Amino acid sequence: MSGCPYFQKKFVSTSKQHLKEDENDDSQTGVNKASKGGRIYGDYLQLDKIVTSQVLQSELKGNKIHDEHLFIVTHQAYELWFKQVLWELDSVREIFISGHVSSLKHEDLSKSMAVFSIIAFSSIDLRFFVHREYLSPASGFQSLQFRLLENKIGVPHNQRVPYNRRHYRDNFRDQESELLLHSEQEPMLLQLVEQWLERTPGLEEDGFNFWGKLETNIFEGLRREKEQIEQKPASEMKEEMMAELIKQRDIFLSLFDVKRHDHTVCAGQRRLSYKALQGALMIYFYREEPRFQVPFQLLTSLMDIDTLMTKWRYNHVCMVHRMIGSKDGTGGSSGYQYQYLRSTVSDRYKVFVDLFNLATFLVPREWVPKLDPSEHTFLYMAECCDSSYCSSSDDSD
Repeated sequence: MSGCPYFQKKFVSTSKQHLKEDENDDSQTGVNKASKGGRIYGDYLQLDKIVTSQVLQSELKGNKIHDEHLFIVTHQAYELWFKQVLWELDSVREIFISGHVSSLKHEDLSKSMAVFSIIAFSSIDLRFFVHREYLSPASGFQSLQFRLLENKIGVPHNQRVPYNRRHYRDNFRDQESELLLHSEQEPMLLQLVEQWLERTPGLEEDGFNFWGKLETNIFEGLRREKEQIEQKPASEMKEEMMAELIKQRDIFLSLFDVKRHDHTVCAGQRRLSYKALQGALMIYFYREEPRFQVPFQLLTSLMDIDTLMTKWRYNHVCMVHRMIGSKDGTGGSSGYQYQYLRSTVSDRYKVFVDLFNLATFLVPREWVPKLDPSEHTFLYMAECCDSSYCSSSDDSD
């Protein structure tokens, strides 16, 4: 560069320009913008409130226990994550309520799943026993946000295991109990998904009539299989095949019996309405079709949320068992001994259990009603007021 006048001139010009810019740049002249009243990191995050909110009860009582600080920070972090999940969940619920389900993307639920993954797989060795006396009679059950989260997703209050022999809301202060009651009365995600599934295009009896065709195909297929088995020579294998066929037939008799379905809903074994189950199964069978790929991703995301919540519960059960064995819980519950915590890992707390059970009804591909994309141009997601066939002009929706 030193041997070329052109580059020497360009370098000097550029250097002068940088000097002029630096004269107007406070960061280069050492001016502290924070001292001028500008926003700073700690103020934006309200860190003065967060990092000073760890009050050790053991220290207040003159017997400071080191691990209590970790216990408090860990559970405060959980509560912040719960708040984020509630934020994302309310956003998804608003999309369903507005009826613009087609705008819902897999990413809208993946944010909640990402947070649940952090919670579900986080594991910290908390030596809880040494300071649990300072927590009593408080209990982790009294996490208002987690109870709100359960309600907003769709855990039915009549399916809950009584805590300390009382209704779950009775373990909270009056104002908190009112918030929980209000959350029970709001549209739960389960209810909103159920209404969306009921609008699945193609269920109409005067249209594609997926359900009617599926029932005909399945029982015709079972009849043909029975004939094939009966033609086989007598053997132990033939008896086993016939017994398995009878089991399959009973499963499908239950599937196509609306009264039996309603009975299982009343018993808490199923959650979705009969028509919503039809929509879910239709999406499941046609999940490889372009129109049904996005709805299937949504159903998969809902199952992922259920799975992560179950993992979170299970890890919590294991942690409590490891820390305090079968001793009573700090809130007066019967703790692990009477399996309260373990009972929450069961299917009664799994909101979208029907989606997990869809694989029960797998059938040979040739039994599924044929879908002609040129004839059956459905909307790829059912909207609030449109469950009819999609016209060719809507094909790009």
